[in-house]
Amino acid sequence: MSITFEILKPVIDFVISFISTLGYPGIFLLSVLESALIPIPSEIIMPFSGFLVSNGTFEPVSVVLAGTFGNLVGSILTYFLGIKVGRAFILKYGKYILFKKSHLEFTEELFQKYGDKISFFCRLLPAIRTYISLPCGIGKTNFVKFSIYTFLGSLIWNTMLTYVGIIFGHNWKNIDKYAIYLDVVSACVISVFIIWFIVKIRKRSKTNQKGEIPHSD
Repeated sequence: MSITFEILKPVIDFVISFISTLGYPGIFLLSVLESALIPIPSEIIMPFSGFLVSNGTFEPVSVVLAGTFGNLVGSILTYFLGIKVGRAFILKYGKYILFKKSHLEFTEELFQKYGDKISFFCRLLPAIRTYISLPCGIGKTNFVKFSIYTFLGSLIWNTMLTYVGIIFGHNWKNIDKYAIYLDVVSACVISVFIIWFIVKIRKRSKTNQKGEIPHSD
C-alpha cells in the first residue's frame, strides 16, 4: 500500500461514505466544497464515482454533470468571496485554508498574461484548480466568461477522472500511480490553448497594423 494512499485514507474513507450514502447529491456537494477552497481532491471524488459507474450503481453522464455543476457553484461562491474580501484579507488569512501567497501570485501572473481564459485552463491543473476562482474574483474578471470557462474546464477534467475510475474499476485507489498521465494530458490541453491564444493575438496585431492609415509628411 502506497504512502500516498495511507496519507489520504481518511479523506478517501470520507468521500466513499459520503457518496455511497447520498449518491449524485454527494458528488455535487463534495465538488462544491472542492471548488470552495476545501481541499477534498477531485482526484478521489470522480474516480470513485467512476468505479460506481463500472459496477452499474451510477450513470456516467449524471456523474460528470453532478461534479461539474458542483465545481461551478463552488467556484462562483469563491469568486464572490474574492470580490468581497479582497487581496489583503486573503494574504492574511489564506493560510488557514492552505492558500499560500505563492498560490495567489502564481494565479495572478497567469491571469495577467492570459486574461479571462485563465479560469478555463487552470481548471485542468491539479491543486491550482481549487484556488483559481479567488484571484479571478479579486481581479473582477467578467462573470459570464468566468462561469462559462469554469464549466467547460471542469467538464473536461471530471470526464477524464470519471473515465479513469471506470477503466480501473475496483482498483481506482491506485490512481496516484497514474496521476502523471493525467498531468501530461492536462499539460497538452494547456499547451494547445496557449498556442491558440498566442496565434490569435498575433493575428489581431497584424490586422490592426494593416488597418492603420499612414501619416503624410
